[in-house]
Amino acid sequence: MPEKLADKTIFSLAEVARSIQKTVAERYKSAYWIKAEMNKLNYYSHSGHCYPELVEKKDGKVIAEMRSVLWSGDYQRINQRFTALIKEPLKNGITILFQATISYDALYGLSLRILDIDPAYSLGELEREKLESISRLKQEGLFYRNKQLPFPLIPKRLAIISVDTSKGYSDFLKIINGNPWGYRFEQMLYPALLQGDRSVRSIIEQLARIAERREAYDVVAIIRGGGGDVGLSSYNNYLLASAIAQFPIPVLTGIGHSTNETVSEMVAHHNAITPSELADFLIQRFHAVAVPLAQAQQMLLQKTTQFVSLQKGMLGDRAQYFRLHSIHLLNQQQKVLELTTMRLNMVSNTRLRQDRQALHHPHQALKTASLTSLKQALSDVAATEKSVRLLDPQQVLNRGYSITRINGRALKQADGTTAGDVIETFLASGRIKSTVTEIDSHHDE
Repeated sequence: MPEKLADKTIFSLAEVARSIQKTVAERYKSAYWIKAEMNKLNYYSHSGHCYPELVEKKDGKVIAEMRSVLWSGDYQRINQRFTALIKEPLKNGITILFQATISYDALYGLSLRILDIDPAYSLGELEREKLESISRLKQEGLFYRNKQLPFPLIPKRLAIISVDTSKGYSDFLKIINGNPWGYRFEQMLYPALLQGDRSVRSIIEQLARIAERREAYDVVAIIRGGGGDVGLSSYNNYLLASAIAQFPIPVLTGIGHSTNETVSEMVAHHNAITPSELADFLIQRFHAVAVPLAQAQQMLLQKTTQFVSLQKGMLGDRAQYFRLHSIHLLNQQQKVLELTTMRLNMVSNTRLRQDRQALHHPHQALKTASLTSLKQALSDVAATEKSVRLLDPQQVLNRGYSITRINGRALKQADGTTAGDVIETFLASGRIKSTVTEIDSHHDE
C-alpha cells in the first residue's frame, strides 16, 4: 500500500513497476506485427537465445529504440526459414517485420518477445536497398566507371581478395597455376571477411591497401566460393559497390553463386559466376595474345624460310652472272693488253731505229752544232766590244769634251768650289791646272 506523508502519497518503485506491468498486460493482450531495423542480433551461442536491439531511424537518426528477446527454439525455426527464402541468415542491420508480444518486467523493463519474422518482407527490403544502391551509383556517374577502364593486354599480376581457407580460392589457384599452357601469374593474397556484417568494411580496407600499390598489379580479383547464395547481401551495399566502381584498376569478381547478380558484381569490370570461371577467363585473356603470337611466330618463320630460300636463289644467279661477266671482262682486258703490248713494241722499235741512225753521224752533227755556237758567240763579243769602246772616256774627250777634277774628284757644279781652289782640266791630249778666281753658279746658254 502507498504511504501517506502530510499531503503526499508515496509509491515504492516496485509498486510503480507492478502498476506498469499490470497496465501493459491489460492493454497489450495479443501479439502485434511490428516493423523495425535489427541493429544488433546479440546471439549467445552457449544458450542459443538472442536479444536483438531494435531501432527506428529517420533521416539517419534513431527516433525509437527497444530491447527484445528471441528464444532459442524460435530463433532456430525463424533462421531456417529466413535462410531458405532470402539466402541470408538473420544478421545485424536488416529491416524486419516481426510478430511480438509486449511485456514489462520490474527488473528488465519493457521488452518485445519475438514470436515470428516474415522473411518475405525482409527480402523486399533487401531488394529495395539493392535498387537504391544501383540508382545512386548511376546518378553519381559511378556505375560504369570501372568497366570503362582499359583492360591490360596480359593480366599477369593479380591482387586477390579472399580467404586462404576458401574452397573457391583453392579452386581458382588450382586452375590458374596448373594450366597446361604454362602461363605464369603473379599473385598476392589480401585476406578479408567475405560475408557477414563485417565483410563490407573488411573488403573496402583491403581495396584501400591494394590502391596504395596499384602500379604493382594489373587487376584485382574478389574471390568467394563454397557459400552458395548465403551471405550475399553485403555485396549490394552502396559503400562496397562504390569502392569497386571507383577503383583505379579493373576489378574482377568470382563470388560463387548463380542467381541474382549483386550490385558489386554489376559495377565490376568483369563478373564470373564462380572462381573457376574467373580463372578460365584470365587464361583466355592470355590465349587471346599467345595464340595470335604463336601464329605470327609460325608465319614469320615460314616467311623467313621462304625469303632466305629466294635470296639464296637470287644470290646464286648473281654469282653465276658475276662469274660469266668476270670471265668476259678478263678476256676483253687480255685483248686490250695484247694490243697495247703490240703497239708499244712497234713504237719502241721505231724510236730505236731513229736513235741508231742518229748515232751513225755523231761527229758531223757535233761539228755543225759547235760552229753555229761559235759564230754566235763571236758576234756577241764584237757587239759588246763596240759598246765598251763607245763608253770609253777617251772617246768622249776626242769628241771635244773635257773633264774637270778637284782633289781627284770630277767637278760637276760650280758650287762645289771656292776661290783659290786648284782644279785640273783633262783634254783629249794633255791637261791644264788652273786656280779659281771667280765663281758663277748661274749658267746661261
